[in-house]
Amino acid sequence: MTEEDAAPAPLTEPDPARVLLHMPVDIRNMSLIVLALLAGLFVLHWAKAVFIPVMLSVLFSYALSPVVNWLEIKRVPRWLGSAVLLLAILSAMGSTAYSLSDEAAQLLESLPAAAQKFRQTVKTRGKPDGALETMQKAASQIEQAAQESATASGPSRGTLRVVVEPSRFNVKDYLWTGTIGLLALAGQTTVVVFLTYFLMLSGDTFRRKLIKLAGPSLSSKKITLQALQEITGQIQRYLQVQLLTSALVGVLTWLALLAIGLDNAPVWGIAAGVFNLVPYVGSLITAAASALVGFLQFGSLNMALMVGGASLLIHAIVGNLITPWLTSRASRLSPVAVFVGLLAWGWLWGVWGLLLGIPIMMMVKSVCDRVDDLKPIGEFLGS
Repeated sequence: MTEEDAAPAPLTEPDPARVLLHMPVDIRNMSLIVLALLAGLFVLHWAKAVFIPVMLSVLFSYALSPVVNWLEIKRVPRWLGSAVLLLAILSAMGSTAYSLSDEAAQLLESLPAAAQKFRQTVKTRGKPDGALETMQKAASQIEQAAQESATASGPSRGTLRVVVEPSRFNVKDYLWTGTIGLLALAGQTTVVVFLTYFLMLSGDTFRRKLIKLAGPSLSSKKITLQALQEITGQIQRYLQVQLLTSALVGVLTWLALLAIGLDNAPVWGIAAGVFNLVPYVGSLITAAASALVGFLQFGSLNMALMVGGASLLIHAIVGNLITPWLTSRASRLSPVAVFVGLLAWGWLWGVWGLLLGIPIMMMVKSVCDRVDDLKPIGEFLGS
């Protein structure tokens, strides 16, 4: 054996351009996290009848607590200030709905006629029959000839003729279903009102309990207090932004449709302000419905497009210029995280998820920023 054979092979030097990052991954912990996440999503979807009223009550209590605190400073008892404030809000909403009930009823009655007129106009303005329409007519004529031939020859012996009749519209079933929906809505509204009252009545009780449960150390109590203060401030600023932008959209929509000459412009202004609270979807609903009614009133597709375009333009200006600037000052959420989060919460809770998704993500981010193991989630949600 020679010295060359006995010599060890030279070690290859690592490539300086290639850097390996070693990240220890615990498969067991990762699997538990995934299972816990799936279980949490299932519980949120399954118990949405409980979580949605609770979250709505929490948001309303955050929005109305400053007013109750101000009344308490003015020597008004907290229980009385909370009750008077809720009764005043409910009375204002009821009086507004009653004053606009006639115009809203006329608007709802005009929607079927508008849809029918729109279909007729589209058919009359359509192009001449093409190859597809010609084939459809030929198939219809062949089918009619076959039916006439079968009727003339009579049914063959030993065959049973089956006639399928469409189900008739049952008014009782419709009224029963609508009554159940109204009763469920009234029940949930009652739960939200009473829970909001109790949350405002409690004041800082739950905050003090959470601080007490944070731990015996002063640092844990301080971190919990900071997180609660940040959650309170962000949610209150977010609600103020939403109310301001919705009021602005409602006023601008009312003035624009009034200038165009659309009937019931105040109703459309209120509808635009309310639907503006629903991200992405509310503006499309308002524009489509107003364009349909505008077509019924003016009888022209151009005027219908003008009405719908004015509504969309107002939502686009407020939603793309004013709302992002104000929201960025109210929260520190990433636009991508907000969009993905709204998709997820909309899938879980529907329209209520679109309304509650951003406040919930604000709470999650405030907590994750102050917990070491959850800081990556807070970094992902941040801007």
